[in-house]
Amino acid sequence: MQVRREAQFVRRRRAVAAGATLAIVAGSLTACMALGGDDETAAPTASGATTAPGDDDAAAESGSVQDGFTQGTGGSEGDAAATTTQAPDGPVAAPPAIPSDESFMERVDYITGGITPKSVVASNTGLVIANNMMYSHTSTVYDAESRELVATLSDTIVPEEFGVEGHPGTAQGSPVEAAWTDDGKFAYVSQYTMYGQNFGVEGFDNCTPASGVGPSFLYRFNAELMEWDQVIKVGAVPKYVDITPDQQTILVSNWCDSTISVVDRESAQEVKTIPIAAAPRGIEVLPDNRTAYVAAMYADKLFKVDLETGESEVMMETGRKPRHLNLSADGKFLFMAVSGNDTIYKIDTETEEIVDQVVSGREPRSMILSSDGTALYVVNYYEPSVAKISTDDMEVLQKEPTDANPIGITYEPITHSVWVACYGGSIYVFDDTLATDPNV
Repeated sequence: MQVRREAQFVRRRRAVAAGATLAIVAGSLTACMALGGDDETAAPTASGATTAPGDDDAAAESGSVQDGFTQGTGGSEGDAAATTTQAPDGPVAAPPAIPSDESFMERVDYITGGITPKSVVASNTGLVIANNMMYSHTSTVYDAESRELVATLSDTIVPEEFGVEGHPGTAQGSPVEAAWTDDGKFAYVSQYTMYGQNFGVEGFDNCTPASGVGPSFLYRFNAELMEWDQVIKVGAVPKYVDITPDQQTILVSNWCDSTISVVDRESAQEVKTIPIAAAPRGIEVLPDNRTAYVAAMYADKLFKVDLETGESEVMMETGRKPRHLNLSADGKFLFMAVSGNDTIYKIDTETEEIVDQVVSGREPRSMILSSDGTALYVVNYYEPSVAKISTDDMEVLQKEPTDANPIGITYEPITHSVWVACYGGSIYVFDDTLATDPNV
């Protein structure tokens, strides 16, 4: 593992460990790749070709220039305007100076360097983690303000060092998605499949519960230590990860098992599995900490789950490939990306009815809400682009091009920037604080 030791990054890690108090509403996110209907079958290069698992050729070369932006492992300082309050122990998020449905996005950075990011997820405390699957076998951590790479974590572990028996020697994972705790101290990262002794059949996207794919793990990233400090066994091919509002429970969608894992954070143990349907992915939990929504991508259904009883029911038949979910801070509205329909739906959680919808672009995948909840950002995988949508009237406010296969997205609440992960080997960063449209 590589960790930056400069004073600014040491201070940032200390601030994260202290759990800075934040005035922020953080959304959940997700990301996933589909070629020919699959979710992660191959990692595309920038030209659209694909590489076999474990092949790092998809990563773009560092130091070249694209459209006037220097490509590297970080960006130049001061590019993005930030409405932030600087405390002695680190930055603190503040509301955007301009409501997000009135501001404009401008690209300010383009990050490359040995990455194949499936997802990118911001903490509330100034860090951003990208998860690079089995194509790079790493998770990379960035400072949100400087956009510098501060740590690179290998997915190779020794299971016995984490108290996991039955898998002697080293094992290798494949980082998919992440969920940060509200205090920014930890990020839980799902591993698509494990490579090593006694893990069973390796994961693949067209699997079913009868395929014999072995269970996999969540790794916990400790932001103070900048390393993995915990490993938790979950189901086969875990994808999306979510944490309940009370921060006590982790939920994981197990793609091959057609279940979700319910993990107790205190004991770091899976305490329950709940049946869903084929290819569960996006998860959101209401403020009651009991009611969860789960998108079953290959079943074309949206499920409502009682986390206490373990019962699930079909809430809605959807179009083809419902994939990702976002929930408004008050729990009143659920936003659902249905990739096969190219459409984002707004659902009233009280009536459980669709109240609005919009076509965001070709094959919408991951979404994220702004910190003030007025805007929803969506990556369109086959277009390729990132769209900004008003949550009030579901109108597309802005659309910007990206590299091929944009797959992950996050809203960084300190700088009010939008980070977009492109599977072939790049991350775009857009400042979203401009008062006027930079394209006019």
